Amino acid sequence: MIDKLRQLSRAWLHPRRIAVVAVALVAVAALGVASAYLQLVRWAATPLPVVAEGVVVEVVPGTSLRQVATRLRGAGLLAQPRRFEHLARLRGVAGRLQAGEYHLTPPLTPDTLLALLVAGRVWLHTLTLSEGLTVAEIGQRVEAAGISSAADFVAACGDPAVVAAAGAPAGALEGYLLPESYQWQRGATGADLALRMAQAMAVVWTPARAAAAQALGLSRHQALTLASIVEKETGRAEERPIIAALFLNRLSLGMRLQSDPTVIYGLPAFDGNLTLADLAHDTPYNTYTRNGLPPTPICNPGVAAIDAVLKPTQTDALYFVARGDGSHVFSASLADHERRVDRYQRHPRATSATAGATAGATAPVAGE
Repeated sequence: MIDKLRQLSRAWLHPRRIAVVAVALVAVAALGVASAYLQLVRWAATPLPVVAEGVVVEVVPGTSLRQVATRLRGAGLLAQPRRFEHLARLRGVAGRLQAGEYHLTPPLTPDTLLALLVAGRVWLHTLTLSEGLTVAEIGQRVEAAGISSAADFVAACGDPAVVAAAGAPAGALEGYLLPESYQWQRGATGADLALRMAQAMAVVWTPARAAAAQALGLSRHQALTLASIVEKETGRAEERPIIAALFLNRLSLGMRLQSDPTVIYGLPAFDGNLTLADLAHDTPYNTYTRNGLPPTPICNPGVAAIDAVLKPTQTDALYFVARGDGSHVFSASLADHERRVDRYQRHPRATSATAGATAGATAPVAGE
């Protein structure tokens, strides 16, 4: 019996038999690997259950592949997060997922989701800035959009390093931020925002505009300061070049600008009601008590207001008064101006029947 067992053992342990068994085992293992690979590839091309409005997933810096996969499962995208890990390793991108905020919308497969995370196609938030906003007001909109805090943005606009990098000579970026639509990644710093807006304004200040300012005897800073006043004085496009010319006329004659928006900018806590006491209260921005332009722009003007200053209308106007419908009447003499003030502001009911109902900002009287 023992001899038979020995013979049987020798037969099974024959090198040829061992080789055959080894080949068979390798074949089985290869088939298993191939099957797993095919299953993973099929799964990678399978649509994920993403709701129509999409889901937001944030990948913070330093997050591991496993943590990302777990977060995707928590968002309802992956039932088997380990498969996603295997897919990332198979594609050779396990360590290349980018941090950021992602808005994931259908159609989406594990493969396209992985490609999106590797490419860092983060969710960009649109921030649209209208003309005439101050740095403080822009900061409020930045915070409301969830991009950065208002305090961080305002501080950056006064940071000497940021101001110097933006090429602004004023010591702050008021007037040097271009109003337009921007796209930002959540988490951008106040300095990131301020520099980009200032760089956009720098692009607008072309050699042609610089030459036009020089022909008028204005520096870039002076042109932007005057443009900011024009921006605040009227919302009507056709009036901007006239008001710009009017203020240029006053400057050339040594007359004070007497612009209410400059006074308001210099008040630490304006309550919406400009009083005679406010007009008499001397500040660096009170153009009723001081000659020339204020020391800095009073808002961030748009391109139209800048071009109005650089291409002013030919006029001898020195005064203007609001009609009450968003438009203004311009006068070259104080006598004419006083008559129109009397007509449109002191006794407005007499002309209300003929005044239009058009939209626009009502500016204060210049030169009263």
